Amino acid sequence: MDLISRRVVFKALMFLCFIRSSQGRDHFTKLNLPPFLKASRFPTFQHEAYDYIIVGGGTAGCPLAATLSQKYKVLLLERGGSPYGNRNITLLENFHICLADVSPESPAQGFISTDGVINARAKVLGGGTCINAGFYSRAKQSFVQQAGWDADLVNQSYPWVEERIVHWPKVAPWQAALRDGLLEAGVSPYNGYTYDHLYGTKVGGTIFDETGYRHTAADLLAAGNPNNLRVLLYASVNKIVFNTKQGHRKPRAIGVQFKDENGRHHQAFLREERGSEIIVSAGAIGSPQLLLLSGIGPRNELKKHNISVTLRNEHVGKGMSDNRVS
Repeated sequence: MDLISRRVVFKALMFLCFIRSSQGRDHFTKLNLPPFLKASRFPTFQHEAYDYIIVGGGTAGCPLAATLSQKYKVLLLERGGSPYGNRNITLLENFHICLADVSPESPAQGFISTDGVINARAKVLGGGTCINAGFYSRAKQSFVQQAGWDADLVNQSYPWVEERIVHWPKVAPWQAALRDGLLEAGVSPYNGYTYDHLYGTKVGGTIFDETGYRHTAADLLAAGNPNNLRVLLYASVNKIVFNTKQGHRKPRAIGVQFKDENGRHHQAFLREERGSEIIVSAGAIGSPQLLLLSGIGPRNELKKHNISVTLRNEHVGKGMSDNRVS
């Protein structure tokens, strides 16, 4: 191969690498997302107050922030960084690398449960949708009923999510073999392509598109009102602030304390209007942990860790189990 041909091939390879590495940034630009700010950009003395403060920008926190910002002033606090531009998150081919990453900057925080199960929790905007296998299915109807949710409202919410981040998968040969094996073993009927939770065998949805690009819950923030929505990254909330003045029958949450990426402490507060709320959506582990650190939980447990009791609740942090353990 002569020198000119080598230069042409080299430039072509460099161009392809640039296209692949810039996919996440292009997607970020096209989405028209609200600005993502590092927590250190939050003023030490903050006079702005919010209708809602959401702790945890994951699968629940992101759509909540987007919908509430249509009418209200919302602050979304996420302890991790942005998923955009991280190829180990966005590319299907790098899925395994993301889970194997044990660096401090990893979006996946590995742990072993008390049952001995190796697992990982998300530490990134978009939450579990950034590190999971990308399978999507609607909830079982009986689950919605048992949870006490409004079934009509739940059914109206599904298309809102599906139009933005869910896709029909291309069935790979091994997946087709698994499907055929299930049917041969009598797992029937075959329901074809469907998002519904049905008995039998089906092909569900995926948050990976046809190019192998992952669409996470963070994408849903594009549906929010950027004028009402502030998103802070690397904001680790360590306490909920309560109004404990005498005369109040129960403590009322009025704000949160959090640390930024440099270890500096900040506080953010709700408006004084009735109905303003702090929503804790920090996952099955992070949510009870934050409540306990804020003095909400079993009295003996709080006393053991020298935490003042704000509100006694014997159920916080109890009854957890891994659903993969029989």
